[in-house]
Amino acid sequence: MSVLVPDKAKVSPFLVFFILHGMQFGVGVLGFQRIIAKHAGYDAWIAALIGGLAIHPLIWMVYKMAGIAGGDIVSIHEYTFGKFLGKLISLPLIVYYASFSIITLRTFIQIVQVWMFPGLNTFWYGLAFLALVIYVIQGGFRTIVGVVFFGVLLTFYLLFVFLYTIPYSDYTDLLPVMDHSFKEIGRAAFHMSLSYAGWDLLLVYYPFIQQPQSSQKWAQGGALFTMVQYVFITVISFGYFSEGQLERTIWATLSMFKIVEMPFVERFEYIGIVTWTLNVLPIVCLGLWAASRILKRTYNVKQKYSVYVLAVLILASLTLLQTREQENLLSDIMGIVGFSFNFGYLPLLFISVLIARKVKGNEKT
Repeated sequence: MSVLVPDKAKVSPFLVFFILHGMQFGVGVLGFQRIIAKHAGYDAWIAALIGGLAIHPLIWMVYKMAGIAGGDIVSIHEYTFGKFLGKLISLPLIVYYASFSIITLRTFIQIVQVWMFPGLNTFWYGLAFLALVIYVIQGGFRTIVGVVFFGVLLTFYLLFVFLYTIPYSDYTDLLPVMDHSFKEIGRAAFHMSLSYAGWDLLLVYYPFIQQPQSSQKWAQGGALFTMVQYVFITVISFGYFSEGQLERTIWATLSMFKIVEMPFVERFEYIGIVTWTLNVLPIVCLGLWAASRILKRTYNVKQKYSVYVLAVLILASLTLLQTREQENLLSDIMGIVGFSFNFGYLPLLFISVLIARKVKGNEKT
């Protein structure tokens, strides 16, 4: 059941902090405020807090399951349901993680088209971007992690840009707290699920961590860091925008970048978008790598070949998504699937693993 990975292909436990945070801090940061405010108003910052905290027990479950099964999600499925059924159940995850790359890259292309180059061709930009993604993946998992690491570090400065909005903000609008029902806040927390998605790739790269069980504190720290940043951006945004403005502002984060004035640059949002490429690239890399990795684990297809096939399918999907309505539909579907997988399937799988361990223990006795 255990997955054997050479030591030279593994990464240090502390890097899990950057991998987990980098996967969660993608294009969703640029426009999540309008969606959650639509359901819970200025109380939506509570939804961002709840959505982040809910992930921590799930991370503990993942480490517990991976420790028992001795490997990744495929090993967990095989340990619980048997070899044939375990591989069969793992197959939908190929589509899930590939779709994660699709929605991330297509949303970013749309942002570039709307804010910078309206005539940008989706196919050619997607082809060039995926060529870079394949180049990074061919370097191995450690290369991908290196891109994630530098992506997190080099984009961290953008958090300080939000401080420019404070003189023009009114935070009394956030009062009174809990002005909305638990049902409304719960809906907003549900819609935060896509923004927080991506941490579950831990189920795939777990065998690539040195002394993986010791990395749990870093994984929990990465999730906590993401939550703090989301709550910070939410509060800053609600102080700067009125509820009416948020309803009409699709990319609230980028709109706040427009307020920045510097002697050497007039349109800072251009710098923000270009910088955000360093966040998007590792997310697309990890999504495509995870899909090809599961394909290798289930049907022993060489990963260097499956990456090309999946990249072609992703490129074809990018060109088929022509309208914003189609992109929103895919985002909504991914949100529902991700929420169901994380908060529905994983707890049930955790219980199943515990039952399987007890049954196997009794058989040995």
